[in-house]
Amino acid sequence: MTAATQTPARRRFRFALCAVAAIAGAIAFASPATAQAPRVNRIAAVVNGDVVTLAEVESRRRLLALSAGITGESAGRANDQILRLLIDERLRMQEVARRRIPVTDQDIADAVAEIESRNGLPPGGLRENLRRGGIDPRVLYDQIRAQLGWNRLLRALLGQQASISEAEINEYLAAARARIGQPEYLVSEIFIPLTNPAQEAEVQRFVADIIARLRQGAPFPMVATQFSQAQSALLGGDLGWIQTERLDPEVAAVVRQMPEGAVSNPIRVPGGFQIVTLRQKRTAGRDMATMLTLRQAVLPFEGQVNPAAPTLQQLRQVEAAQRLSESARSCEGLEAAARTGARVADPGPLRLDSINPPELRELLGSLPVGRPSQPIVTPDGVMVIAVCSRETRNLAEITPEMARDSLLRERVELVSRQVLRDLQRRAQIEIRIGAGATPAAGQAPARRGG
Repeated sequence: MTAATQTPARRRFRFALCAVAAIAGAIAFASPATAQAPRVNRIAAVVNGDVVTLAEVESRRRLLALSAGITGESAGRANDQILRLLIDERLRMQEVARRRIPVTDQDIADAVAEIESRNGLPPGGLRENLRRGGIDPRVLYDQIRAQLGWNRLLRALLGQQASISEAEINEYLAAARARIGQPEYLVSEIFIPLTNPAQEAEVQRFVADIIARLRQGAPFPMVATQFSQAQSALLGGDLGWIQTERLDPEVAAVVRQMPEGAVSNPIRVPGGFQIVTLRQKRTAGRDMATMLTLRQAVLPFEGQVNPAAPTLQQLRQVEAAQRLSESARSCEGLEAAARTGARVADPGPLRLDSINPPELRELLGSLPVGRPSQPIVTPDGVMVIAVCSRETRNLAEITPEMARDSLLRERVELVSRQVLRDLQRRAQIEIRIGAGATPAAGQAPARRGG
């Protein structure tokens, strides 16, 4: 490679946009988990004859530590709460198995891809982050399997109630039209159940720990996916645009007063505690926005980039990105780049005014449709973006499909809490040891169940 060909590439390293995590960068979790040797694999609890081990509790705790940075004293309280979450998860899976509800490996892969997309991770990025933190990816996959199976079981239990009638949809749409001009809110939730009133103070301390980590920057969707017991967990806790009358009264009172971007204090609701974050406010019926669809091709670097002294491989990747920028004539052209070693992604519809940093928002707002951008250097690779479509529309307009989804979600959530309470009442559960500490000599194991 000659000096003449190296100079433009080196210049791009110095002047490139690097803060592009909103579209392409992998999430840097709040604090990397330190891989630990598992404690002796003792039995923590027995649930209807099925064993929950301390190793399982530790693995799930490390999963939380990776995304929320819970360490030290908080870890012990987290272990006690995680044991209870694992017990409830085991009850769900037992019922799923009893009713022969299938969940395939492809179902798990699809759910992982959705989580990665919602958290700005490249394909395989979630698995890589888990392994880097010393966590077997199966820990998360098992949790997703339980969530998917439970959701399918609930829909089976709903039967005909899972079908929303045209009359119900029309009533919902009429009510939405009547609310035009009133405020509505884009909300995400985390629900932590409380099954034993005697443990309320302990559970509340755990919830407070989670809130502290969220306020320090832990990604809300990832924490919700791992620990929320609401049916919205697989969507990262996303409730979508909602009016306060469709929330629990205690939650509604908080949401009305929250500033955008805030995370609530613990909210006591029937069955447990809720944490909510208010992502955005708008006036019902009026929300004009420019929406984009994109394709992005990322040519990865080997090792972290030093802008002052890029490696030969990194320089070659920048030059390859420049050739791609000049040769591709459409989004399809960028997709074809996947055959040359680039990672090509479709981040889904994006609202232009929500894209950060502002330099990236300005670039995407002005880039002609179908014309690739100049190379954009990030710490992990060089990216080329193309805008596939750009349109301005009223996002507050509620469609019949949106009405159907909202009504069904409410029914599924109600049945979920009812069925789990019934399973808990009938279960034979023996807690052999506190997950956070070894019991004192002579301490009897805890039992509950019918």
